Amino acid sequence: MAAPLPLDQAQARLLALASPLTIERIPAGEALGRYLAEPLLARRTQPSADLSAMDGYALRAADLPGPWQIIGESAAGHPFGGTVGAGQAVRISTGALLPTGSDMVLLQEDTARDGTALALTGTPPQPHDRHIRRCGNDFAVGSELLPAGTPLGAAQIGLALAAGQRLVAVRRRPRLAVIDSGDELAPDPEACALHQVPASNAAMLAAMAAPYAHEVRCLGPVADDLAALTRALDSAGDADVIVTSGGASVGDHDLIQPALERWGAQIDFWKVAIKPGKPLLIARRGTQLVVGLPGNPVSSHVTAYLFLLPLLRALGGSAQPLPRPFMVPTSEALRAGGDRREFLRGWWDGAAVTTQINQDSGALAALARSNVLIERPPLAPATAEGTPVPVYLLENGGIA
Repeated sequence: MAAPLPLDQAQARLLALASPLTIERIPAGEALGRYLAEPLLARRTQPSADLSAMDGYALRAADLPGPWQIIGESAAGHPFGGTVGAGQAVRISTGALLPTGSDMVLLQEDTARDGTALALTGTPPQPHDRHIRRCGNDFAVGSELLPAGTPLGAAQIGLALAAGQRLVAVRRRPRLAVIDSGDELAPDPEACALHQVPASNAAMLAAMAAPYAHEVRCLGPVADDLAALTRALDSAGDADVIVTSGGASVGDHDLIQPALERWGAQIDFWKVAIKPGKPLLIARRGTQLVVGLPGNPVSSHVTAYLFLLPLLRALGGSAQPLPRPFMVPTSEALRAGGDRREFLRGWWDGAAVTTQINQDSGALAALARSNVLIERPPLAPATAEGTPVPVYLLENGGIA
């Protein structure tokens, strides 16, 4: 039997199976959470002309120290139509076009105005164009603003529109089917016998996947029955990704592997050297990918974080689909690690990270009180308090 794969090798093999989905063009304002399928190019120059960065008066620096005669006003959206000549000034607002002939904006607090007469009372700007936003200061027409694979958040959407792009090219979001299995699962959490547990994994996984999926369908819970599991796989229809929870190990009632084989899928790999989550399975049938997760809820969550979400991001066109750790000092000493890469649930308070007391793979309460996963490499030595360790920020995770 093959040894469990190291985490980085397993993630690389999974992502090698993921071809980004087809390109579609959608309104930029509807692209939150999507990934650019093509570089974002500027269709216009920003600013498209010299603008004032402050409220004040536009005039010629050569006419310092004044006085000046005010001949009009330039407001945002309402430019001054004339030309500023010797000894003349134009009242100007932030964001307004700099009038022709002027090359300086004098702040209003550095002036005194009497009708149309303007006098200098403060210090002129140094350099004289300090309060001018030059044409093209942000970007120029034709320039590449963002590379393909960039996630589109609020700032990126604003940039696309400012660049003159009403539509943006993004990858289609994947369709996901979630199948949780196990005779012990009770569909109704309010009607749960002693020998049962509420079926919570499917809803948890669906919530994790929702930001990256076009649609998520939950097809369980399914009994530990080969025919029932095969029917559930058949019912996934045109889902790009099928995620199963439970039944991925080797017990008498762990039937995901034989069900996948009956369904016509090929197992790419099984078992990863991580804790929790060793019995992870990746399979493929045609263009459909299957991520088989363990049934223990914490194991299911952690492996979904490390495998399912990166897969969905990659299919959606992300250039960097894997979660990236950052270093945080511990608030406590950490024990030596075992032979598998371990992910401890913890709380980061902005300064240091503390592990949850209960690290059992079924301890959902501890997981729900966590906002990070603390990574411990294989055979990690005991770690002293205050030592920086890699942590992964959980999405929507944790309560204070």
